[in-house]
Amino acid sequence: MGLSKAKGRRFPLLPLRGLLVYPSMVLHLDVGREKSVKALEKAMVDDNLILLCSQSEVNIEEPTHDDIFRIGTVANVRQMLKLPNGTIRVLVEGMERAEIIQYTDNEEYYEVLARELHEEDSGNPEVDALMRTVLSQFEHYINLSKKVTPETLAAVSDIEEPGRLADVITSHLSLKIKDKQEILETIDVGKRLEKLLDILNNEREVLELERKINQRVKKQMEKTQKEYYLREQMKAIQKELGEKEGRAGEVEELREQMAKQELPERVKEKVEKEIDRLEKMPASSAEGGVIRNYVDWLLALPWSTKTEDDLDIHKAEQVLNEDHYSLDKPKERVLEYLAVQQLVKKMKGPILCLVGPPGVGKTSLARSIARSLNRKFVRISLGGVRDEAEIRGHRRTYVGAMPGRIIQGMKTAGALNPVFLLDEIDKMASDFRGDPSAALLEVLDPEQNNTFSDHFIEIPFDLSQVMFITTANVIHNIPRPLLDRMEVLNIPGYTELEKLQIAKRYLLPKQKREHGLQDEQLQIGEDALLKVVREYTRESGVRNLEQQVAALCRKAAKKIVSGESETIAIGPDDVKDYLGAPKFRHGVADLEDQIGTVTGLAWTEVGGETLIIEVTVVPGSGKLTLTGQLGDVMKESAQAAFSYTRSRAAELGIDPEFHEKNDIHIHIPEGAIPKDGPSAGITIATALISALTKKHVSKHVAMTGEITLRGRVLPIGGLKEKSLAAHRAGYKKILLPKDNERDLRDVPDSVRDEVEFIPVSHMDQVLKHALVEQTEVH
Repeated sequence: MGLSKAKGRRFPLLPLRGLLVYPSMVLHLDVGREKSVKALEKAMVDDNLILLCSQSEVNIEEPTHDDIFRIGTVANVRQMLKLPNGTIRVLVEGMERAEIIQYTDNEEYYEVLARELHEEDSGNPEVDALMRTVLSQFEHYINLSKKVTPETLAAVSDIEEPGRLADVITSHLSLKIKDKQEILETIDVGKRLEKLLDILNNEREVLELERKINQRVKKQMEKTQKEYYLREQMKAIQKELGEKEGRAGEVEELREQMAKQELPERVKEKVEKEIDRLEKMPASSAEGGVIRNYVDWLLALPWSTKTEDDLDIHKAEQVLNEDHYSLDKPKERVLEYLAVQQLVKKMKGPILCLVGPPGVGKTSLARSIARSLNRKFVRISLGGVRDEAEIRGHRRTYVGAMPGRIIQGMKTAGALNPVFLLDEIDKMASDFRGDPSAALLEVLDPEQNNTFSDHFIEIPFDLSQVMFITTANVIHNIPRPLLDRMEVLNIPGYTELEKLQIAKRYLLPKQKREHGLQDEQLQIGEDALLKVVREYTRESGVRNLEQQVAALCRKAAKKIVSGESETIAIGPDDVKDYLGAPKFRHGVADLEDQIGTVTGLAWTEVGGETLIIEVTVVPGSGKLTLTGQLGDVMKESAQAAFSYTRSRAAELGIDPEFHEKNDIHIHIPEGAIPKDGPSAGITIATALISALTKKHVSKHVAMTGEITLRGRVLPIGGLKEKSLAAHRAGYKKILLPKDNERDLRDVPDSVRDEVEFIPVSHMDQVLKHALVEQTEVH
């Protein structure tokens, strides 16, 4: 070969990729690389011997000396076959280990000087023991691994040479090239068997671990398949029974609902979380129903739905005037809001409080406001609400928990910006369940209500775009902090003329429609309506008037249906036939002048009222008796009037010791309601002085005002309502405190035209206008 055997022999080199050949192994190789093909051809020309060495990296196409392991196997090329695709298939037989000493310069193929490495055949007992152990471990490996056939064990067991045994067993293991190369490079047979034993132990452990994992996965898969199969069976059974697909169908339905809606991110996350919880719950779980109810509420609320405001101010004015007569201030306030909304585009909803007696149209005005803005309308009544949870809702931990009325109202509205009416806000009460008015503080605060927190919903809800309207009969029953958050619009009672117009324009057409009457079938003249207003109703609003108009329509309908008449016309003289005898005398002031009887004016929750105060003086021991439905304030007014009369007795021509010789009885007929604030002082004093001096009180005069012990007249409240009451009753003069002159601008022109208002600042002026000299007692 050109060099001595001591220094090695020259071999053509065939680098192997991903493969390693041991001595005594026979196998086929496919050779395609140009240098490898030429190396084979060189071997076939010489002595059929070639050196097979593995590459350290599979991917290298043209390996350098450093990429090829130094120790390989000298092989005998038994057969060569050219394949159609250009590669050559060779059959090689491993002969002996060899170590590369040096590469020779050859560009056509790899050529090396290599030294053959001979095994020492040592037959010591330790090697025999190792062989047995290796065979035993290999048997375990075969049992665990499905890659090696049992026949291989039989073939391996017949091998007597320890080195060859190690090589053959290693060739059957699924090892990395690096590990196989390590066995190839171990020349000492004992050490080679020990390394193989380590490898077999590691492989066996890995295989056992794999088997455990596979069994676990298989069990899990079997369980999942079983559950899937059972679920499908359950669906099929439910389908046959005509039921919905249980919890799965429920969850699917909720997910579909959620996908259809535009929910804020925080709400979406909460809904998804709750649906996931619901899905994992057993169908029999009671909590499933609670979660379902909660998710239904979250999906039902208008988180981002809004209605478009109709900002046409002229159209809104037309709508408000169509629905209501008079009420100029509230209408003006709504139009102002609309105008600002048009300029600003986005504005926090105002919170209006409509205060006035029953039947003046507070609730229906709120409905009209919604119609004029083209918004949804929601109404909840707060009358008698005592539980804070009615407003804020119950926590979900309670059985039968629900959101509060505010959230329920928002669900009903289906929009973020409805007109929300809180009716009868002054009728709320509080008890051991909390104070609902305190819970309303957050709702009715524009700075806070953009994150209103309901105990049931838990997620903050935006109420800032809602237009809240509250109604009340009296202000003093509304807690102060709540009142501060609202803009109060007073709606006073109506004058006779206003009532007449309301009856003519609204009530009569409405009642005709409700009673199925055509316009030509029933005609009610203005005089007849005025008679109904004056003699059959005495109220601030028009609710009672509507009932009387309804009674006329009912009776007319009966006559038409029974065939008595096809058309009915009702004049002032006919009203009595339909409604019976008058309930009130129009112009109760048209009586004679009286001694000890004075008409006072009171303000009540249902508007203004006339109050007849009677005083009788009889001989006795100086006892003062007060009767009638008197509140504490009125009793104090009576005491003040009595003390004033005593202090001025001499000047008024009264016996200074009258209080010791007489019993005085002050009576206010039953039906009077305790008023808001003192205002009967001058009335009681006038009646007392009239009774003691035997002077008559003018039949045309009504009065209101409080008295001090020195006779000064103090201001009162509710002048407009009181004036309307006096006007209704037919009084021509009203004595009022001078300090109340500024309130006259609120009194309708129709009342000021017919009634003379006389401001007074002292009791002397009151007596001058109220008492009249009469020579003859009737």
